[in-house]
Amino acid sequence: MSVFERPIVMLDFETTGLSPDMGDRITEVAALRIVGGQITERYVSLVNCGVRIPSFITQLTGITQDMVDSAPSAGRVVPELLDFIGGDMLSAHNASFDEKFLKAEGWRCGRQTGHSGLVCSLKLSRRLFPGMPSYKLGNLSSRLGIEFRGTAHRAEADAEVAAEVLLHAARHLGRTCGIDQVAPDLLVTVNKLAAAKVPVFLDKFASLERERRAVPRAA
Repeated sequence: MSVFERPIVMLDFETTGLSPDMGDRITEVAALRIVGGQITERYVSLVNCGVRIPSFITQLTGITQDMVDSAPSAGRVVPELLDFIGGDMLSAHNASFDEKFLKAEGWRCGRQTGHSGLVCSLKLSRRLFPGMPSYKLGNLSSRLGIEFRGTAHRAEADAEVAAEVLLHAARHLGRTCGIDQVAPDLLVTVNKLAAAKVPVFLDKFASLERERRAVPRAA
């Protein structure tokens, strides 16, 4: 199954804290382009933002001060990252967190973001897989039978698992709605719905798809 009608870029940042407004910066980035149903390209880098890495961040991620001090500068990484994303749809697990850092880092280097929309794999999972005990990436992926193949709280490993969660959700959505390829805009729409309204919306969408396929094509 091709899964996606258009490319989506899965993004994950490791950071020094929770808020760029409080001076927190990125320490590592992974951006994975999903085309159809496969990861086809990736941009991965540690980032030197010229800031101190808190000890609790090193304990959580394994990213040390020496690692970022010897990494490429944010002035180099962020423009390369924005060029990589381009105008594709963007996704992340808890996407508002990663997007706010992307916008803040872009602003610092005089660049605006160009992605065409935002899909949150966490919100999407809440709506398509209700009743899970946890929607944290590690717990959710385990419940969905997705193997965590790298080190948690490192950007590339987290982005890979989040990409698999997004693909799993899209395949589920495709089966539910009877469609072979899922438009990223449909994911955005489901993201924005209140959870209680999702089943009715999907039933109506599936019904419209059945009607569309039943209409004979003109010769």
